[in-house]
Amino acid sequence: MPSLYRLAPLALAAAATLAAASSHREAPFITTAPKVDASDFYVFRSYESGRDGYVTLIANYLPLQDAYGGPNYFSLDPNALYEIHVDHDGDAKEDLSFQFRVKNRLANDGAGVSLNIGGKPVAIPLIQAGKVSQPRDPNLQLGESFSVTLVKGGRRQATGQPLTAVDGGSTEFAKPVDNIGTKTIPDYAAYAARHVHEVKIPGCSRNARVFVGQRQDPFAVNLGAIFDLVNAPLEVITNPALINVAPNTIDGKSVTTLALEVHTDCLLKPGSGDPVIGGWTTASLRQARLLDGKPASGHQTSEKVGGAWVQVSRLGMPLVNELVIGLKDKDRFNAAKPADDGQFADYVTNPTLPALLEIALNIPGTAPTNFPRTDLVTTFLTGLPGVNQPMNVVASEMLRLNASIAPVPFASQNRLGIVGSLLAGQNDFAGFPNGRRPKDDVVDISLVAVMGGLCVANGDTNALGLGADCKPSAAPLGATAFSLHDAVDQAVVPLLPGFPYLNTPRPGAQ
Repeated sequence: MPSLYRLAPLALAAAATLAAASSHREAPFITTAPKVDASDFYVFRSYESGRDGYVTLIANYLPLQDAYGGPNYFSLDPNALYEIHVDHDGDAKEDLSFQFRVKNRLANDGAGVSLNIGGKPVAIPLIQAGKVSQPRDPNLQLGESFSVTLVKGGRRQATGQPLTAVDGGSTEFAKPVDNIGTKTIPDYAAYAARHVHEVKIPGCSRNARVFVGQRQDPFAVNLGAIFDLVNAPLEVITNPALINVAPNTIDGKSVTTLALEVHTDCLLKPGSGDPVIGGWTTASLRQARLLDGKPASGHQTSEKVGGAWVQVSRLGMPLVNELVIGLKDKDRFNAAKPADDGQFADYVTNPTLPALLEIALNIPGTAPTNFPRTDLVTTFLTGLPGVNQPMNVVASEMLRLNASIAPVPFASQNRLGIVGSLLAGQNDFAGFPNGRRPKDDVVDISLVAVMGGLCVANGDTNALGLGADCKPSAAPLGATAFSLHDAVDQAVVPLLPGFPYLNTPRPGAQ
């Protein structure tokens, strides 16, 4: 691992990445298909006790779920393909793709659950017929399950092999129903924990774990105020003492999580010696959809699909599509592959967010002027030399993790990741932008960066190696940029100490 002295300037440069937060409803098309809307993506070394050497990958979908979302709640789309991709040689192409498919079936071979009403069997309107406590509970009218296939090489050019259960060898795994309420599911935490499956990965000598199910949204953000032209007083969001004075507007909302824990030996390229992996998640739908005006009895029978898979959602570094990509290109970005990211370069070299913050906060003349923003290009598209840049890297957008850097226990994690750790004299190099942990407060890091705080630190001598054009004169806001925050503290969001790390979702009724 590089020395602290060598890491310091590189880690401070990391905060210049444009990623900032969740990606809820970030592009025009995806607002019409919430079941395939990726909201957050995380890659980090597992910090659960006894799981040394493992990497956790988490992809969250279907954001902004309300706990009282009955009677159908929030099952995933059986006609969609959800994927987590890993690039282990830096060429901006997937080397491993974990493909998730879901199945939603009515009980009794599709007939559902009926009650005898006046001598006639009549189907019930709810997805449950009584208390639920175990996988594939007989009281569930709707049974949800999923499978995972590992594809090595190009995700559409290679043949995949299924992950199998360590106990019994099944390729189909039970998914917990959403947290309907305490009368239906008295102990949801215990019920959900029974759906963590230990699995075998083809070609991997070490077992893995997988979980698909509803979780409390782990992200904290002043969402309404941000998109209302940053509707917050400047004296509040520049005062570090007021870091948690605003409510987390998505507190209590849920997401559906695809979580996978894999040993580093099974993710790194064999024999390469490169400890860096890149990761991102995508969701795809079939090219054609036919709606039946007279659907048959059953579950989700009104839609017939066909044709090639079409990628409609993409997420690596968070909030890129929401706050970096221009509105006209948001759908294009969601459909793009990392290897084709050159087409979006202007959004990084000449970002509009600083100018929008000038307007929103009524602080004219404060946006950085060092164009093109080559400092952002380096940290955003290649990873940081000496930290998480692959040995042979093709510039592209994804989360990158140096898997050789040891995890830090949750209580000792700095919410500002590497840059916060260095400023505090700590030794936490396992956080954002070296991957991303649920506790990392990437919003505050990015607010500082986009308004030029790091150029102030870089100085006229280019002390941080951000480039000669990144200096105090290029950052009119000056030292004030170091105090910027969104008035919501990511570190106070409740999380679990181990896999799948994201907290139990709120019940629909107490």
